[in-house]
Amino acid sequence: MRRQIGLSLMTAGALLLSIAGSRYAVGAVRAERARVAWDATQARRAVLAARAAVNGDSSSTPLVEGAPVARLVIPAIGLDQIVLEGVDGDDLNAGPGHVPGSALPGARGNAVISAHRDRHFSHFGDLVIGDSIVTETDYHRQIWRIVSRKIVEKDAPALFRTPDATLTLTTCWPIRFVGTAPERLIITAKPIRS
Repeated sequence: MRRQIGLSLMTAGALLLSIAGSRYAVGAVRAERARVAWDATQARRAVLAARAAVNGDSSSTPLVEGAPVARLVIPAIGLDQIVLEGVDGDDLNAGPGHVPGSALPGARGNAVISAHRDRHFSHFGDLVIGDSIVTETDYHRQIWRIVSRKIVEKDAPALFRTPDATLTLTTCWPIRFVGTAPERLIITAKPIRS
């Protein structure tokens, strides 16, 4: 009899723990979905403000450092991140950063996005020429194809203006290096479909 009561109590405890754990997991998933939805809304607002500024609407506000400006999806490495305006420490700690002054993804010119190698771009070394990248802003969804992958010294000039739409992604190299990395990995992509 004691054994059956003990087994019943253990089963009930395990059941209650699994219910509580699953509720926690569902809550965490919903919180993440809410964050993504909020970030997307903020990205749309920031891009609309940037478009208005480009069109000469003086009542609009320019891109604000730390504001979401785009979504970056790289299926080959399972990356799906919101891109923030700016590349200072706080911005890059939160997500990939859009280099101020460069074009927005999908617009004419070179859109430059950078991230930490040990955080958001931790699987960046697995990318190869031909992999696809998707960027989304409030006004444009662009599919890109990687056309170049190169490693340069950390102080070498590697980011240039371009007349056509170009996407350049950068991070420190090597990915698993301990300390300040001596090189940079530069991924260049060209649009294939809007």
